[in-house]
Amino acid sequence: MIAIEKLKAQLEQRLVELGAAVEQREADFSEPLDADFSEQANQLEDLETSEAMEAAHIQEGRQIRAALQRIADGSYGLCANCGAKIAPARLEALPTATLCINCAP
Repeated sequence: MIAIEKLKAQLEQRLVELGAAVEQREADFSEPLDADFSEQANQLEDLETSEAMEAAHIQEGRQIRAALQRIADGSYGLCANCGAKIAPARLEALPTATLCINCAP
């Protein structure tokens, strides 16, 4: 049996972690670029990588908020496609899952 409250707490904790990571990245790159052109190239490469990670964190945050909303409205654990219950093992492995294993791509 799946422990919804435990998963909810884990989702909420992960959301806090993601928010902190996004804030840290924004703070790290609010500084002006170095005067040295070769160092600027490194900084810009780091910025590009960081922006991709930030976008992934923002997307994960959206998925977590949606899962928390499903918990709140009682639809958590139901497949968005066929309406069947999502296996507890799947939800434990992927708490933001919206599809059962049969409907998942």
